[in-house]
Parts: sequence; structure tokens; C-alpha cells
Amino acid sequence: MIAAALDGLDPEIGAVASVVSFWPHPREVLFGETRLRLDLPQEKLSLLGPLGIEQLVLVPFTKELAQLSAEEFADSVLLETLQAKRIAVGTNFRFGHRRAGDAELLQRLARRRGVDVRIVDIVEDADGRMSSSRIRSALEQGALTEAEALLGRPYRFQGKVVRGRGLGREIGWPTANLQVDGRKFLPGLGVYAAWARLEGSGESMPAVMNLGPQPTVDPNSPSAVEVHLLDRSLELEHRELVVEPVHRLRGQQKFNGLQELSAQIGLDAEAARQLLRDPG
Repeated sequence: MIAAALDGLDPEIGAVASVVSFWPHPREVLFGETRLRLDLPQEKLSLLGPLGIEQLVLVPFTKELAQLSAEEFADSVLLETLQAKRIAVGTNFRFGHRRAGDAELLQRLARRRGVDVRIVDIVEDADGRMSSSRIRSALEQGALTEAEALLGRPYRFQGKVVRGRGLGREIGWPTANLQVDGRKFLPGLGVYAAWARLEGSGESMPAVMNLGPQPTVDPNSPSAVEVHLLDRSLELEHRELVVEPVHRLRGQQKFNGLQELSAQIGLDAEAARQLLRDPG
């Protein structure tokens, strides 16, 4: 990711404060890997705005782009197409064919055009570099507190509420079934205490979330995101729900029938209620 002042409206340097990123992820294009995102583009916009960033520029990553040398990439993409006026990159920034270019090379190339490049130190804590890999690992383990500390904010995701089979309502625990963008990175499977709110609303509601398949009901069903609002009854179908998992209560389990499942959900709900009431 590159922070840049691009040709535009800033009265001081005639530029717009921007973040430049690739879409899709280079490894998806080059190696066919599925790379789920911690933040999708629309989520990045809401996070960058309060920091003074005015636009997010997504450069389409193609095999043709990957063939550009470091010099060609800097000249044709950053300096000519995007008309960068100032640039900031991390010390580990690499660019160009086979990642041949580094931050120091970009600094030299940009200097020829009178463009200043700032090289930003990597942020570290007591455990080392604060990276997306560490955040992903924490989320996979259901370690939401660790993920929040690394992100500097709570982890969230959202999805549209779609019609399910209605089984939760039948056993006394109605759930909102979320259709989440398949490119979004989700935490490890399990049952979580969570906050939920309708998109555009400032009210956070306590909830229990199940993330994963339904081993008791249908062991062959794909993973699902199901959210039960605690002590609230709202019509949610077709609405966007934002979910903030707070604590992983347990892993996935198979129960001996729906009655046993319902009893366990009751225990999960009470545990979530207590935890969300008194997070300490």
C-alpha cells in the first residue's frame, strides 16, 4: 500500500491525499491463491477518511502490470498516470517485476521528477512486527483482544441478512443469517459473544454469533454466519448487519438432538450476556 498526494485539489501542492493499493491481490493473479482481505475497499474508505485521506485508488493488478520493471512502474503508474506529488511507503516496500525495486530506488527515481518520497519505519511491539499475518493468525485462533490491539480498533465485518431455514426460530433462538462478501477474512469457527448493529445505526446490540457449519442440524452444510440478538426482536431480513465479535465462547460441537442444542445455546447466550455487560 502506498500513501500519496495525487494531482488534484490541495491548495498547497495541488494534490489530493490518497492511498494507492492493488486490486485484486497480486498473489491471486500471479499464483492463483485466494487472498481474503482484512478490510474490503468500502471498509477501508470509512477507516481512512478520519485520517485525512480523501480517496482510495485501486490499481487493477494484471500479469501485464507485473511485467513492468521497477523503473517502468514508478514512471508510468505512480508519476505519469497517477501524477503523484508526494509519496510515502514503508521500509519494506517492493515493486516492479520480481519485486526488484525497493523504497530507496523509488526515492531516487522520484527525485528526478522533483517528487519527495518519505520512507516510514515498520511499526513494532514487544512481539515484533505488527503485520497483517499476525492479525490473521489472531483471528484464526479467535483471539479478538489480540487482533484489536494489533489493528488499533475492533475487528468488524458485515453482511446482508437473508432468509434461512427458520430452524432457530422453531427451537426458540431466532437467528439472522448473514450473507458476507466471500473476499472478507473471518475469524476461526466457533461461537462468539458479539456486538451487532444495523448499518447506519449507532446502537450496538448484544448478540451471540455462530460461525461455521451446523454439525447437529446438517453436517454437510457449508459454513454460515448466524447472529442471535440477545433480548431483542427485530425484523432484519434484507438489511445490512455489522458484527463485532468480542470473545470466542467455544468451538463447534455436535449435540444429540435439537433439545440439547437449544440448551447449549441458552448457556452461550447467558455467558455472552454476562461478558458483554462486564467485559473486564
